[in-house]
Amino acid sequence: MSLHLYISCLLFLMLLLNYHQICAQTSTSEKPNVILIMADDMGAECLGSYGSLDYKTPVLDQLASQGIRFTNCISQPLCTPSRVKMMTGLYNYRNYEYFGYLGKEQKTFGHIMQEAGYTSCIAGKWQLNGLAYKNQLKDWKDKRKPNQLGFDYYSLWQLTKSRSDGERYANPLIEQDGKVLNLSENDYGPDIFSEYVLDFIENNHQNPFFIYYPMVLVHDPFVPTPDSDQWSDQSIRYKNDTAYFKDMVSYTDKIVGKIVGKLKEHNQLDNTLIIFTGDNGTHTSIVSRTNNGEIRGGKGNTIDAGTKVPLIVHWPDQIEGGSISEELISFSDFFATFADLAGIDAESDGHSFLPLLKGESFTARQSVLVHYDPKWGANVNRYRNRFSRTRGYKLYIDGKFYNLDKDPMELEPIAAETMSTTEMKIHQKLQKELDQAPLWQNSK
Repeated sequence: MSLHLYISCLLFLMLLLNYHQICAQTSTSEKPNVILIMADDMGAECLGSYGSLDYKTPVLDQLASQGIRFTNCISQPLCTPSRVKMMTGLYNYRNYEYFGYLGKEQKTFGHIMQEAGYTSCIAGKWQLNGLAYKNQLKDWKDKRKPNQLGFDYYSLWQLTKSRSDGERYANPLIEQDGKVLNLSENDYGPDIFSEYVLDFIENNHQNPFFIYYPMVLVHDPFVPTPDSDQWSDQSIRYKNDTAYFKDMVSYTDKIVGKIVGKLKEHNQLDNTLIIFTGDNGTHTSIVSRTNNGEIRGGKGNTIDAGTKVPLIVHWPDQIEGGSISEELISFSDFFATFADLAGIDAESDGHSFLPLLKGESFTARQSVLVHYDPKWGANVNRYRNRFSRTRGYKLYIDGKFYNLDKDPMELEPIAAETMSTTEMKIHQKLQKELDQAPLWQNSK
């Protein structure tokens, strides 16, 4: 081979290699970042965009005005049931074993995103090691469990330390990437978590990232935030008073604003899918004024005030302008949507709503199933129930059937003899879905 031909072949191979590297970089950079933010105990009535008259949420309201605001997102009525369902995409009867626990053999949306090449992070409330069952579970003190369940980095409350060991707000007890942080009375848990998220974005913005941020706000105790006038008085930083609830809602909104600001700083906002929701309804001690009258929180209960939560999706690269969607969204759908986004085939009970976000042809859900066995104390367990619902009708396992448009508080079940032909057909379809779940298991 002549020297000229050899050099030409070498140059061609170098160009070919460089071309493939450029293509790989382009493919990676085109993947959208994903941030899932879930407030703790925040029903839809807490946001201005959903008609709230008591709370100030300008950042979230703006995200809603620029994205999609969903009016029929259905969660489980309590924290762990919702988190297990959301993270794995499976109905509770499949893998919900104990309150405050998720088995490390489960496949989560963290795993899905890692498989797709995302760097993953979780910050906020964990409560999935089964701390209340130390005599029955071997992995309750495993600091690696967030890593095993799909997250490269973590900053968490209630990982291997229980609530009795330390709270989540002033002077919080936080475990971060294997270490317990040394914090003081002037440290505020939500600030520690949000700063961790901001640092994660700072360090990973050049590659696709996935953030799951299950906030500790706005769960009780209802206490002052650093923006409250009373924060300066250390003696009342854990004085539980519902008067502080509005401050906690405002602080939630402020934190979301910081995240949006960090994305803008690195020109990542347009290419980031931001999802904001709540894990269940608001605490029952909170009564909120809305455009549709007063709403008492329904946490723990299967009524709409306990299971209908806010869902705001913001993604400028795909969503133009603001819109409202009345489509049904189940908490099992988040896993399916992320798997769809990642291009990974993964088993779940969910239905991807990615096509809806992208303005593509979308086959909507016709119903949502909620199988609810809280396994957490007599007062909460008395609400154990199972229902299937459409947007307008709801059927419980005991046969009670409600028209939610006419009877949103579920006070008067529809009598069989008064059902219209349409209602009979809806009842039959919902009954079929209810029957797919197994019989109740004994609560642990």
